[in-house]
Amino acid sequence: MSIYGFARGVVKSILTPLFRVEIIGKENIPKDAGVIVCSNHISNFDPPVVGMTFPRPVYFMAKAELFKVPGLKTLLPKIYAFPVKRGLSDRDALRKGISILKEGGALGLFPEGSRSKDGKLGKGMAGVGFFALRSNAVIVPCAVIGPYKPFKKLQVVYGKPIDVTEMRKERVSSEEVTEVVMKEIGLLLDKYQ
Repeated sequence: MSIYGFARGVVKSILTPLFRVEIIGKENIPKDAGVIVCSNHISNFDPPVVGMTFPRPVYFMAKAELFKVPGLKTLLPKIYAFPVKRGLSDRDALRKGISILKEGGALGLFPEGSRSKDGKLGKGMAGVGFFALRSNAVIVPCAVIGPYKPFKKLQVVYGKPIDVTEMRKERVSSEEVTEVVMKEIGLLLDKYQ
């Protein structure tokens, strides 16, 4: 078993009963194509929760500073995290993300960029659109709903995949793709909250 598989199993065995995690819409997740999973961001627990509920390994960007911490710099790549320099156009991180998608992998993104302080969905950044327009990946919107309080129910809802083929042909902007994704996440929040 890989370190990713082991870590995922440990996280799942702790967080699933602690937060009474319920998964909705798992059937919406493509089994083998490149996929960008885009979630709202309400807690530091979001990456492990999305990672443990998504049926395929998910690669996440993590702030570059974490890769300087002893122990973490060895562990993070083994659990499919890769560094991104925040506030900059990090070409290495962008190339890595595109490469993951072109190889049929799953890339996890939080389009808001940082956690929402009030739990409301914020504005998405153009990165989602960038990755979608430069790969053949579909986008799976995801809504994490709940208070992250012990033994209160937490829902992880996966919506229907967004195919951006037509948007690519129409040469829409990265921002426009991101707006579509944020709207879909918002609809999931409205429906299940």
